[in-house]
Amino acid sequence: MTSVGIVGSGRAGVALGLALSRAGHTVSLHGRRQHELSLPFSYTWGDAPPWLAAVEVILLAVPDGAVTSVAQRLAATGEIGSGHTVLHLSGVLGHDALEPLAESGAALGSLHPFQTLAGPADAAERLSGAVAGVSGDREAVITAAELARSIGLTPVPIAADKKALYHAAAVFASNYLVTLEGVAEGLLEKAGLSATEAREALGPLMRVSLENALGVGPERALTGPIVRADLDTIRRHLESLPAEAATLYRELARAALRLADLSAQQRAAIESALEQP
Repeated sequence: MTSVGIVGSGRAGVALGLALSRAGHTVSLHGRRQHELSLPFSYTWGDAPPWLAAVEVILLAVPDGAVTSVAQRLAATGEIGSGHTVLHLSGVLGHDALEPLAESGAALGSLHPFQTLAGPADAAERLSGAVAGVSGDREAVITAAELARSIGLTPVPIAADKKALYHAAAVFASNYLVTLEGVAEGLLEKAGLSATEAREALGPLMRVSLENALGVGPERALTGPIVRADLDTIRRHLESLPAEAATLYRELARAALRLADLSAQQRAAIESALEQP
């Protein structure tokens, strides 16, 4: 097993700490400030982690904008060396974000779980079966992949120049899915449902829709007025929607149109219906 030090005591740091600890790794967690945390591993706080020399892998579980400045602080300690692997958790940054540590001799890279970590308590279970994007220099990728596998993640190498696309895909699949649920919930409330009723109505529909898309692919799973070329329904929708929701509807309808198996004539008619009045 590996000794892992995590810098950052937010949701991602705690979640990964719990998952790694349960997998048998020795874990140390460090935050800038003290928090009331009940954890099965070492927790410290302050400027620099006191355990740097004692761990093999250091995970930077900090916001993207802080990765380089934290790397600078670690480099300033003089305790990072060739026996270390330093990985950040950013899905969009390359390992060049760790450039302040370039002369330390440490292996540098990233490990990004392709999973939402909204609740640390059950994150260990949610991580199992998910994908993890790994990148960096050769030794860092090997170490990142080993750590990922140890907690049930499937490592997938991501080229540095493709990380923005990779991360944007995660945002569409997670953040914007949640956003769409919020938009739909608001529309149902305008239609007269309570917030609870709206959520209860959307749950089964969204779950089955997602299951179908993952099971047979988005092209075959797509239903609704676009695949039926139902122009009257599309127009009625646009007439009923608030301006912001109508703009979103048009963009999503155009994306759905690219998935739909329609004739050129049907496509042209739908495009026309989607034009701004």
